[in-house]
Amino acid sequence: MKNLILTCMALTFIMSCNSDKKDVKKSVDADNVTKDTFTPISQNDMESAVIYEANIRQYSPEGTFDEFTKDIPKLKSLGVKIIWLMPVFPISETKRKATGGPDSKFASDFPEGEREKYLGSYYAVTDFTKINPEFGTKEDFRELVKTAHDNDIYIILDWVPNHTGWDHEWLKNHPEYYTQNEVGEIIHPAGTDWTDVADLNYDNQEMRHEMIEDMNYWITQEGVDGFRCDVAGSVPIDFWKTAISSLRSNKEVFMLAEAWEPELLKDDLFDMAYAWDGHHLMNGLAKGEKTLADFKTYVEKLTNDYDSDDILMNFITNHDENSWSGTIKERMGNKKELLTALEYMMPGMPLIYSGQEYDLDHRLKFFEKDSIPKNKGPYFEFLKALGKLKTSNPAMHGGKQAARFEILKAEDDLLMFERSKDGQSIVFVANFSDNQHMASLDKGQYLDYISDEKLVLNDEPITLEPWSFKILIK
Repeated sequence: MKNLILTCMALTFIMSCNSDKKDVKKSVDADNVTKDTFTPISQNDMESAVIYEANIRQYSPEGTFDEFTKDIPKLKSLGVKIIWLMPVFPISETKRKATGGPDSKFASDFPEGEREKYLGSYYAVTDFTKINPEFGTKEDFRELVKTAHDNDIYIILDWVPNHTGWDHEWLKNHPEYYTQNEVGEIIHPAGTDWTDVADLNYDNQEMRHEMIEDMNYWITQEGVDGFRCDVAGSVPIDFWKTAISSLRSNKEVFMLAEAWEPELLKDDLFDMAYAWDGHHLMNGLAKGEKTLADFKTYVEKLTNDYDSDDILMNFITNHDENSWSGTIKERMGNKKELLTALEYMMPGMPLIYSGQEYDLDHRLKFFEKDSIPKNKGPYFEFLKALGKLKTSNPAMHGGKQAARFEILKAEDDLLMFERSKDGQSIVFVANFSDNQHMASLDKGQYLDYISDEKLVLNDEPITLEPWSFKILIK
């Protein structure tokens, strides 16, 4: 492990961020306001992208756009191509949550002197076209978008189409936009403990129209590049067909569904969905609850359920997992590096969640102010090395023209697969056990990417320590 850490740190000196810049131009709108325009995202961009989930509230002690904007060049060094901003909209005061779970409480349940610290859920939106003053101003937001574009990075917003907070003006002026019970009372989403939000009624066509108008505002007026759509599978698919078509009539956008359903990826709808099964599988592998036989079953399911040009987002943590299920260390222990490498090596797009790059070992508070550490360590350099490989080698492509993926024959407890494209090949070999194992590979010359050592193999096997791995470039 020590050699891995030293080598990853050394790699930072040779890694550059010299990817081709997109065209960033100036335009003047009808109000003579100068805006930056940015070449829309393309399918080629998706092949080698790393996506970053930005929790603005917890990213810094200040919890502002300005503090996050300063660090965008650091994210570029990790290979980040898309930044997903958790909801940036104002949060409702009415039924503002203070704690989570089935026995959750509202801020109003606490003494008045304590209520101020309970900031509520980002997903209880008051207005879809305004900015949460907790984070700064709309001008601050525009500077964030401009800085990202200047660094050849796209910005997508976390959109909450299934519900609104209880202070949204639609509740006052258009109660018919919401789901109501048999006595005409507006209700929260059925089957959930999301009592801080009101469920939207997608039978109402005017509500749909206003929702699409609000989405288009951010595309046409604020220059964002797409959306991550919360609980996308709970919204009728015919809405997405209309909404996404409308968005793409303005420019090409990147659409991420917080969902697994394959139908959401068909017919020019969403570009990417969640690899939920893959995430649960990696948790299970780390805990010894799953085996490599389950991994092979998962790969077969992907082949059967999804089309070859479907993209899934691979992740070992995100905002929900960190706050409610546990930190990476809690869930994966000393298997963290192996499973992180697997996240990057699998077809699809890898996710980094705020603080993960700094080896966050803390469950971030969800309804109160918290903060992540900002000390670069070996794991930061490890992610940088993986990001460099992801963005530079076509054998790592994971988009609509993904590199070939083939599981290789190996002994029990060993996982071996090969990725290949455009004459480039990479072999991933990993030991998923507490015992040392020997792995036999095809004869030939390899570059051990992590150690930066050349290997010439004839008939001799390589040694893998418990829960270790190698990324071998042919």
